[in-house]
Amino acid sequence: MESTIFLQLATVLAIAAGVSTIMRIFRQPLIIGYILSGIITGPALLDIIHNHAAFESFSQIGITLLLFIVGLGLNVSVIRSTGKPVLLVFLINLILVGGVSFGVSEWLGFTQTEAVLVAMALIFSSTIVVIKNLVDKREQHRLFGQITVGILLVEDLAATIVLLVLATLNTGSSSEQLFALAGKGLLLAGGMVFMGWIVMSRLVRFFAVNQEFLFTFAIAWAFSVAALFEVAGFSIEVGALFAGVSLASLPYAQEISTRLKPLRDFFLLLFFIGLGGTMTLGGLQEALVPAIIFSAIAVILKPLSISVGLGVLGYTKQTGFKAASHLSQISEFSIIMLALAVSQGLSSTLVMNVVTLTAFITIALSSYFMKYDDELFRMFSRTLSIFERKSVRLDSGKSPDYKMVLFGYHKGGHEFINTFRDMHKSYVVIDYDPEVIETLERQHIHHIYGDATDYEMLEELGVGKAEMIVSILPGRTTNRELLKYYLSKNPDGIFICHAADYDTAAELYENGASYVMLPHFIGSEKMSAFIRKNGNSKSAFDAYRKNHIVALGKMSLF
Repeated sequence: MESTIFLQLATVLAIAAGVSTIMRIFRQPLIIGYILSGIITGPALLDIIHNHAAFESFSQIGITLLLFIVGLGLNVSVIRSTGKPVLLVFLINLILVGGVSFGVSEWLGFTQTEAVLVAMALIFSSTIVVIKNLVDKREQHRLFGQITVGILLVEDLAATIVLLVLATLNTGSSSEQLFALAGKGLLLAGGMVFMGWIVMSRLVRFFAVNQEFLFTFAIAWAFSVAALFEVAGFSIEVGALFAGVSLASLPYAQEISTRLKPLRDFFLLLFFIGLGGTMTLGGLQEALVPAIIFSAIAVILKPLSISVGLGVLGYTKQTGFKAASHLSQISEFSIIMLALAVSQGLSSTLVMNVVTLTAFITIALSSYFMKYDDELFRMFSRTLSIFERKSVRLDSGKSPDYKMVLFGYHKGGHEFINTFRDMHKSYVVIDYDPEVIETLERQHIHHIYGDATDYEMLEELGVGKAEMIVSILPGRTTNRELLKYYLSKNPDGIFICHAADYDTAAELYENGASYVMLPHFIGSEKMSAFIRKNGNSKSAFDAYRKNHIVALGKMSLF
C-alpha cells in the first residue's frame, strides 16, 4: 500500500526532529541536520519520499516566504550605499572564480558548454542559507550583512538572466524576445513600486485593522506577485523579493514579517530536507573527486576574492572576513540551472551530480564558518591583516581621543549629543545606517560609519579609552559583545545601553553594565539629565545601578 503525502510528511518530520536533536546536543548547525535528514529519507537510504512534486512545492513556498520577508526589510538606500563594493566583489568573483572553475572543468574533461555552466554555478552563493543565518543571528543590518545581502541580490539577478538564456537556447527564441523579457521585468518592477507607494499605502490600512486579516493579505500579495513574475517569464524568487520591496516602506512591514516567520521556518525546513533528498548513491562515486575540487574553489578562492575586493575599497579585515565566510558556498540556483541544462541537452547528468554534491559540501562547511565566524576571525586576525589597507574607512588619519562614544542615533540619540556638548566633552557617533549618516552629516555631528562589533575599528578609534559609552542599539548580542570589549579595555568606564525586556537587562547587568535603559523605567531624556547632573561619577552610577537591579527583581515577581 502506497503511503499518503501526510504519512510521508509525518515520517520525514519525525526523522528531522530526531536528527536535529542530535545536532543540537553536539551544538552543530541545524541546517546540516535538515540536509542529513533529506539524505536519510531520500533515495540514497530509506527512500520514504515518493510524492516529489508535493515536496518541491513545499520548498518553493519556503523560498517565496523567505525572499518576501527579505524584501520587507530591504532598504533601497543601503543597496545604493553598498553599490560599489557589491559590484566590485561580483566582478572579481566572475573573473577569478569563474575563470579558475572553467579551466578546471576543461581539465576534468567537461565540454566547453559544461565548463561555462560549472563556472557560473560556482559564482552564485545560496541566498536562502546566508539570509537565514543572518536573520537568525540578527546581523542582516550590520555593515558586513548589508554588503552580503547586496552581493546576493546581484548574484540572484545574474542567475535569473542565466536561467532565462538557458530556457530560450533550444526553443528558437531570438534576442528580441530576451529584450522583451527585460522590458517586462522593468515594467513589473515599476508597477510594484507604484503599487507600494500609492495604492498599498492606503489599502493596507484597511487590512491592518485585524491581525488575521493582515496576515491573509500579506500571504495573498506575496504569492500573487511571485506568480505574476513567473507567468511573465521570471523566477518566483525575484517576484517574491519585489513583492516584499513594494511593502517595505509601510509602517506595517515589521508586523507582517514577524507573523510570517514561523510559517517560513516550517517550509524552509522542508526545502533543506528536499535538497538532501536529491542525493543518490548512483553516480556519487564518480562525482566525488570533482566535487571536492570545486568545493575547495568555493570555500577558499571565493572568500579570498571577496576579502581582497573589500580590502581594496578600505573596509576592515573583519568586515571582509565576515562577508567572505557567509558567501563560501554555492547556490540552490546552481542546481536548478544544471537541471534545466540537462533537460535542454546542454549538459550530462554527471555534471549535475557534481554540482549537487558540491552544493551539499559547501553549504555544510559554510554553515560552520557562519556559526563560528567570530572565533575564526580571532584565530586568523593577524594573517588577515594582509587584506586590510593601512587607512581603513575612518574619518581621520591620526588616532582620535573621544571621551564620549554614542552607538546608534535614532530613538533619543540627539538627547545624548546635547548632553555631551553641554559637558564640553569630545564625542563621536558610530552608526551603520546610511540614512542616519546622512542626517549626522547635515547636522554637523562627529560620526563614523561602522559596525559596533568591528573590534579593529574600535581599536583604531580608541573606544576602549573613552570615559563613557552609550549604546541605543537594539541588538542584545551586539550590546553584550560591545560591553565585554569595553570593560576589557577600561574596567572603570561607564557603559549605558538599551534593553527591550527584563531578562536582557539582567544579563547586561551581570556583564557589568553601569545602567540599562528600559522603556518602563527611564528613557534617553531622563538618562541625559542624570549624566548632566552627575557627569562621569562612577559612584553615582553604581548607586543608581543597585536601585535599578532591585526594581527589576521586584518586577520579575509580578
